[in-house]
Amino acid sequence: MKAIRIHEDGGPEVLRYEDAPDPTPAEGEVLVRLRAAALNRIDLWIRSGQPSVPKPRILGSDGAGERVDTGERVVINPGLDDGRLIVGEHIDGTDAELIAVPEDYVVPIPAELSFAEAAAFPLVFETAYRMLVTKAQLREGEWVLVWGIGGGVATASLAIAKALGARVLATSSSDAKLERARELGADAVVNHASGDVAAAVKEETGGAGVDVVVEHVGEATWKTSLAVVRPGGRVVVCGATSGPNPPAQLHRVWWKQLTICGSTMGTRADFAGDFELVKSGRARPVIDQVFPLDETRAAHERMERGEQFGKIVLRIGD
Repeated sequence: MKAIRIHEDGGPEVLRYEDAPDPTPAEGEVLVRLRAAALNRIDLWIRSGQPSVPKPRILGSDGAGERVDTGERVVINPGLDDGRLIVGEHIDGTDAELIAVPEDYVVPIPAELSFAEAAAFPLVFETAYRMLVTKAQLREGEWVLVWGIGGGVATASLAIAKALGARVLATSSSDAKLERARELGADAVVNHASGDVAAAVKEETGGAGVDVVVEHVGEATWKTSLAVVRPGGRVVVCGATSGPNPPAQLHRVWWKQLTICGSTMGTRADFAGDFELVKSGRARPVIDQVFPLDETRAAHERMERGEQFGKIVLRIGD
């Protein structure tokens, strides 16, 4: 089969489109013929050695295709062992023509959901659902601050929050991305490079502050996140793309009696919850651009430049 593999850590130049052995399913596994995969930030981290994984390794966490044994159209839940293991990090991934995965993590998809759409939602929707629903217990009418709209988790957070009846203030350094966020239902937007996020939150919430912050940036945003969340509010953290060691601002934590939740990936229950929103049409993934599998290097370069809005998808096969 054809696959995207890495034999060493590095930049997009280490991605190889090459022949790889067809996987053989173990007991309890099924073979899936992949039709689409999608990029996530974790693909860039693994490729660059953060963490360095055994080589050669097929990248990719998200994928959709057909079960070889039944022909059924399916999507793969990438959070194996209830989110403790991740497809593409702990086993070979979805950037290939075939993959063997545990049967319990292969889920049928409805006819109206394309392979590209099915590949675009799993990891980021599972992550965002766990953050907003399982951890923050988001309620209808609450305000959510979503940093950096356009990225996968941020865009999924917007979709899920709106599906649950919440109000969303989205930020970006790109006015074009903010306009797109408006089109997708964001109640308010602010350019965090040229505008004042704290002032925007104050204006939109009548001075109360947001109820929930989706925090995945870290050092660059942490101080503002703690400043704009309301007393008794929740800050849910799933990453730190700008650095993991922000100023602690501990006085805000105790004085405002904040709840700070760490969250990563999700369980099968989280996947079932977000998939129900997708199947019902209440929340749908946003596809940025589709590349053929043999142009994965260009797809990685686009993500590294931060140009995407939504998910970058890889087309596999005809």
